[in-house]
Amino acid sequence: MRVFQNVQDLGDLKTALAEAFEVKKDRFQFQHLGKNKTALLIFFNNSLRTRLSTQKAAMNLGMNVIVLDVNQGAWKLETERGVIMDSDKSEHLLEAIPVMGSYCDIIGVRSFATFESRKDDYEEKILNQFIKYSGKPVFFMESATVHPLQSFADLITIEEYKKTARPKVVLSWAPHPKALPQAVPNSFAQWMNAADVDFVITHPEGYELDPMFVGDAKVEYDQMKAFEGADFIYAKNWSCPGVTRPEDYGKVLSKDMSWTVDEAHMAVTNNAYFMHCLPVRRNMIVTDDVIESPQSLVIPEAANREISATVVLKRMLEAL
Repeated sequence: MRVFQNVQDLGDLKTALAEAFEVKKDRFQFQHLGKNKTALLIFFNNSLRTRLSTQKAAMNLGMNVIVLDVNQGAWKLETERGVIMDSDKSEHLLEAIPVMGSYCDIIGVRSFATFESRKDDYEEKILNQFIKYSGKPVFFMESATVHPLQSFADLITIEEYKKTARPKVVLSWAPHPKALPQAVPNSFAQWMNAADVDFVITHPEGYELDPMFVGDAKVEYDQMKAFEGADFIYAKNWSCPGVTRPEDYGKVLSKDMSWTVDEAHMAVTNNAYFMHCLPVRRNMIVTDDVIESPQSLVIPEAANREISATVVLKRMLEAL
């Protein structure tokens, strides 16, 4: 595996899940794969779970790890061709990328959507430059449009806790004070469509995700109706994806607090588990009572980030 971006890159999901549970039994059994190999983790944006879990995963596999915060300690990087570099950006990404590639064997990159251009964000300009110019395998640690390591961990968690062979999984928009990217909901939708689940997406009108991620999922604009009989509730805010109105891309169209996941919402489910990728705005996305309940999986879900990253890095090492 040279690139890890989407669910298709992982191949058969049943095989990948079996591998994840094998890793979880003994996460250090493949240390020989990473001996004398180096993972470079590049962060253009803040991180807690992704930084810690991916670094831990690389160490599980015996790898050396270099972590670079681009905006703290590195030169400011220009990303566009044709720009006269007479401002505060001292280095161009096209020189920086091959230099980075010369110091490592595998590169992970985290670079969020800028909301300046839907076209640029959805073309993944930053990540694709790393794929093209680094000369090394590249995995996405959240990009402008996807967060596959999170969604793989989500799937592992659902597989661990499901009580029926084909559970009902609901992705629900929830209010937030800031404009957030669509990366997590995009990936979650993509991975749930590939998994054997009954998948429903619910959100206010105007928040329609890109069809390439929605796929065959059922979209229900009535949140309470969507929650009925659900086995898993995955709450997440996202800003307007600009599918029907490109001019609204990245905007906050609603802060409707009736969409906050509370006990009344959870009461119509099939005693559903609550999930969220974290960090979470309490009493906006979800109430204290719900996130602190025995049905909350946010901590086991976060812990599984180490497992998903270990499987991905293991496969990349095996392909070197």
